[in-house]
Amino acid sequence: MNNPIKQIVPLGFPWETSDPFLFCVHHEDFYPEGNENMGPRVSLEGRTLGNDFNIKDGFRMYHGTKVPGFPAHPHRGFETVTIAKKGLIDHSDSLGAAGRFGNGDVQWMTAGKGVQHSEMFPLLNLKEANPMELFQIWLNLPKAKKMAEPHFAMLWQEDIPEFKHTDADNNETSVDVIAGQIEHVRAPDPAPDSWASDPKNEVAIWTIKMDAYAQWKLPKASAGINRTVYFYKGSVLQVAGKNIPSYHSVKLQADKEVLLENGAEVSCLLLLQGKAIDEPVVQHGPFVMNSAQEIQNTMNVFAATQFGGWPWPAHDHVHPREKGRFAKFADGTVEEK
Repeated sequence: MNNPIKQIVPLGFPWETSDPFLFCVHHEDFYPEGNENMGPRVSLEGRTLGNDFNIKDGFRMYHGTKVPGFPAHPHRGFETVTIAKKGLIDHSDSLGAAGRFGNGDVQWMTAGKGVQHSEMFPLLNLKEANPMELFQIWLNLPKAKKMAEPHFAMLWQEDIPEFKHTDADNNETSVDVIAGQIEHVRAPDPAPDSWASDPKNEVAIWTIKMDAYAQWKLPKASAGINRTVYFYKGSVLQVAGKNIPSYHSVKLQADKEVLLENGAEVSCLLLLQGKAIDEPVVQHGPFVMNSAQEIQNTMNVFAATQFGGWPWPAHDHVHPREKGRFAKFADGTVEEK
């Protein structure tokens, strides 16, 4: 009865998640040098352009045909949290908001009643490789917030707090606290209509890096909270004394303190945690509602309105090469980094 491990699952594509999370995907691509159009400077022959999800020559084009990424597509009824660990992402949306972010930045977007956005991966380096690594996490919205006004926020790498723990052997564990809190280290405020905005829901999104042989105890949360640790880089990790192979997830009882003991290589983990929303989930592609009728209504509304249309010159819009990291919000406010 004292075993805090509920389940160990190999990681597929996408990763398995628990309520309140709907989806989690980890993309890692080793893009070559870029060309003058910010696409890869290699032949794209032999790829199923527009739907290229098989790694070839170290990378995928996804739904992009010139620049890799995800041209304009709609969402309704949930939130996307995009953690750009390496590389850059160009965001454009139907509200006129835009941005370029990466190398540790996080974008938090509440789709709410409906938004279209594109997420392209511009390859700015002309003379060296353009590695890319990101997570995209879908966090559900409760019925009461499904039709919230869309909201777009940037959590810049410089502003994401880091929790550090040094064990008895001087090995370090560092945690980027994107949502939630560890001891005195509290994440930036989440989007206002998010399930994460109520502390009682105990939503946590943490990226964890452990030195070789580092040890750290995961702090307790409340009973009944869903908690999963994804072990996506490293050789061996012990969780509560059990060896976990790389590229596996571990579902844990959240109300137990759990010892993480790393092996001989640096390890990287993602933790997703939260109280279940516990409402019906009906999903049709990028739309997540509570009933089939609501999905049908959503499809009708999107067909009629395109969620505000597309104000950009192309569905795979990228920003000028010389732009740095920036965010332009729907009200015209601009942040530059």
